[in-house]
Amino acid sequence: MSAHDTAGFNFLQQQELPAPQVTEAQAEELVATRYGLVARATSLGSQQDKNFVIGTDGEVVGVLKIANPAFTATELAAQDAATAHIADAEPTLRVSVPLPNRSGELCTPVEGLVEGTAYVRLLRYLPGGTLVDAGHLTPSVVAGLGDVSGRVSRALTDFSHPGLDRILQWDLRFAKEVVDRLARYVDDAGLRARLESAADAAWSRIAPLDPALPRQAAHIDLTDANIVVSWVDGVPRPDGIIDFGDLSYTWAVSELAITASSVLGHVGGSVASILPAVRAFHAVRPLSEAECGALWPMIVLRAAVLIVSGAQQVVLDPGNDYLTEQSDAESRIFEVATSVPMDVMSATIKADLGFSRTTTQLPVAVPMIAAPPEQVVTLDLSTTSDVYDDAFDTAGVLRSDVEDTAARAALHGGAALAVTRFGEARLSRAPRLSQDSPDVVATGISVWIAPDAGATTLVAPWDGEVETSADRITLRGNGFELHLAGAQPAASGSVRAGDPLASAEGRIEMSVRPLGSPDAPPFVSTDLAPGWLAQLCDPRPLLGLAPLQAGADTGDLLARRDASFAPVQEFYYRQPPQIERGRRHFLMSTAGRSYLDMVNNVTVLGHAHPRIAEAAARQLRKLNTNSRFNYEAVVEFSERLAGLLPDPLDTVFLVNSGSEASDLAIRLATAATGRRDVVAVREAYHGWTYGTDAVSTSTADNPNALATRPDWVHTVESPNSFRGKYRGAEATRYAGEAVAQIEALIAEGRPPAGFICESVYGNAGGMALPDGYLQQVYAAVRAGGGLAISDEVQVGYGRLGEWFWGFQQQDAVPDIVSVAKSVGNGYPLGAVITSRAVAEGFASQGYFFSSTGGSPLSCAIGMTVLDVLAEEGLQDNARRVGAHLKARLEGLRDRHPLIGTVHGVGLYLGVEMIRDAATLEPATAETAAICERMLDLGVIIQPTGDHQNILKTKPPLCIDVEGADFYVDALDRVLTEGW
Repeated sequence: MSAHDTAGFNFLQQQELPAPQVTEAQAEELVATRYGLVARATSLGSQQDKNFVIGTDGEVVGVLKIANPAFTATELAAQDAATAHIADAEPTLRVSVPLPNRSGELCTPVEGLVEGTAYVRLLRYLPGGTLVDAGHLTPSVVAGLGDVSGRVSRALTDFSHPGLDRILQWDLRFAKEVVDRLARYVDDAGLRARLESAADAAWSRIAPLDPALPRQAAHIDLTDANIVVSWVDGVPRPDGIIDFGDLSYTWAVSELAITASSVLGHVGGSVASILPAVRAFHAVRPLSEAECGALWPMIVLRAAVLIVSGAQQVVLDPGNDYLTEQSDAESRIFEVATSVPMDVMSATIKADLGFSRTTTQLPVAVPMIAAPPEQVVTLDLSTTSDVYDDAFDTAGVLRSDVEDTAARAALHGGAALAVTRFGEARLSRAPRLSQDSPDVVATGISVWIAPDAGATTLVAPWDGEVETSADRITLRGNGFELHLAGAQPAASGSVRAGDPLASAEGRIEMSVRPLGSPDAPPFVSTDLAPGWLAQLCDPRPLLGLAPLQAGADTGDLLARRDASFAPVQEFYYRQPPQIERGRRHFLMSTAGRSYLDMVNNVTVLGHAHPRIAEAAARQLRKLNTNSRFNYEAVVEFSERLAGLLPDPLDTVFLVNSGSEASDLAIRLATAATGRRDVVAVREAYHGWTYGTDAVSTSTADNPNALATRPDWVHTVESPNSFRGKYRGAEATRYAGEAVAQIEALIAEGRPPAGFICESVYGNAGGMALPDGYLQQVYAAVRAGGGLAISDEVQVGYGRLGEWFWGFQQQDAVPDIVSVAKSVGNGYPLGAVITSRAVAEGFASQGYFFSSTGGSPLSCAIGMTVLDVLAEEGLQDNARRVGAHLKARLEGLRDRHPLIGTVHGVGLYLGVEMIRDAATLEPATAETAAICERMLDLGVIIQPTGDHQNILKTKPPLCIDVEGADFYVDALDRVLTEGW
């Protein structure tokens, strides 16, 4: 696009825009004489205008903007009209409209301030700030930027004004010419060449689309520096716009391109980081397919323009610190924008918005290998495949030969060929620990040839030219390019369809792409897989097989869940991964991602422990019935459980869950004492049954918990030594108050049947009770004839490291113990252990029976859990790794003030997040955002506590130091970069 005459500014003719040289004192005088304000002016950064924050008595009044003299009054009038237009069209957007001067004018011409006429405006100040200095931007914030950009674009669709007739360096219609003219200011010759090459490549993709790209008025500077946020519960929400200085008539989609490009300048930003903004923009102002195709090339162009313009401006205005401050982010934008082929990103964007993709059919004249389709086995290497069931070592590492092992098994079973799926996310390629989305999606296929076939000849599937290199054979012809790796060349130069191309035995790799498409790596990330696969072809037809892209469409799994599974049963995360496999302290998604599991205290031994699987399978082949039959397992398991507890706890009930265990514990207390009143601790959770819900007072689990307690439940103060009414050494007073309440109940003639408490305060993130707390409260309830119940559902079974049971930490012995979760390593199994006298007291209620609680299968699993706990030294591992983990987390607390404290011991920890060290204001929203960000980095962690501000850190007891360090390093990164 060439330069032409305009009514307004024409950068292609002038090319130099040094910012007006105006001092703060001059700005203060302007405000006083023209606006009648006695105020202080503080200079703001700007590239071509001059801006000042204007404040009086600690209150910000507005932003004084002195336009570059190169801009005309008509151009500025267009900007003022556009702000009013958007404010009317989008009333929920905050818009920085101009404020009138003493004469009622919005724009004040001033002579003598700079060479020519200076046009001065005082713009409304929008509180909240921008995101330009923020670290990592969350997907929700990025979506907010896209939403604002879309709303502005929608509002300006029909806006017109003579002042839009201008040519700016920021108008992407002229970006190629801007780069051509300003690249000489870039000193680094290598960078300069890259900028010019990127601009050429981007323009070659945009130019053919130009006729199909709608044009309209556009802000074209809605970046992280010009979109203002409101803060809602500690989280930024983009909702305001400032600085209309670049308003122009241009491509509508450039509004989004410029917004999205600014996202790439933030730490942790990747090419996929822009997708939430694109989706949000599209939801407000739908994009055409042509606009989707132009979007990423425009982002590349924008990045190049930023760098060359910055280089020029440094020469024109060497004292402008703003330019230097922006250079790192601008370089990051360019590096990220050029890290992926433009065609790949364009296809990724289209796929993400639901545009259909045209599948390229391979014109195969002759199959490369003469194997009947019925003799070809297609391997399943997805996360759910059975090939992985026995493919992990004892450390949870997937064997490196799992693919070859699966293929050999198929060939030994009589197959002529074993072939993988094109586009499949292979779990076999996923590292156990990675903060980045791993490259697991296959861009080609692997082929194994039967070993007894010897060297097999592969023939050319079409006419073409053969080229060989050290690591692959390439056949180009008929509009396609075929790559083979692992084969020996049998030809060079020209070949005809059916001619020998290569010979191979064992395993070969095969990929195909249309000529001109980018050369794809063997594996790509799931984020970019749709874009890469759109550039490639499934090679299976070269073997006489039908295309078979991996991953059957099962519909929207969350929508299906919501339709059939009661929605009150919540799930983790806004956009949860689909988890279909686990091993030790790792969980694995269908996208081929391995996550470190820091929350699953249910699977005490770790996920999919082979000993548990073997014990379950073995028992299921023999017998599984209920405990009213006479069999050895229920007796042996009960004996072993009772043997883990001090006297007089010698009698066992087996149930299906923790809720049932604690419910039964309450019923045992009421039956044994003949009373109905129970004392519970506030902010605790005990279960979902009628009885356990009654004594659960955690408002995180039930917002109405305290208001809906039945009259037989009496609560005592939460013994929270960090944020409760008694803290530190004063926390010992909680026990005295609880004793006084129990004694008052006794005096009123309502002595409690029991007192129920977690022996370590679970809902508060694993907080230890004050020293002596249980001893004093147990003594008080027993003095009134009641019983002490220790809820060990979460904390028991060695999780504390130093102690097998939580009550041991308090040097107290309860009358009834409820336990579950760990007991079955994820299998539904719980237990209540008490004295024979208390157990016999239940006879007044009839008899007790749990269908599967004491089944042969339950007992076999329960005993195996106890065996593995001992044989693998997991209690000691909890002590050793837990101490290391807590020390490292406390080290983070010293560097990141958001961490208030680290609760707990062993592998029962909680990282409490606060906004203020003095008030201990809970950082609830921040904690939720941190958990979402940690998921991106490969860690599963969730909030807990009544304020949902504690990171629940309760991993399987098999976690090692490497896993603990990965968790802390990821958390350190999130707290450093932002969330």
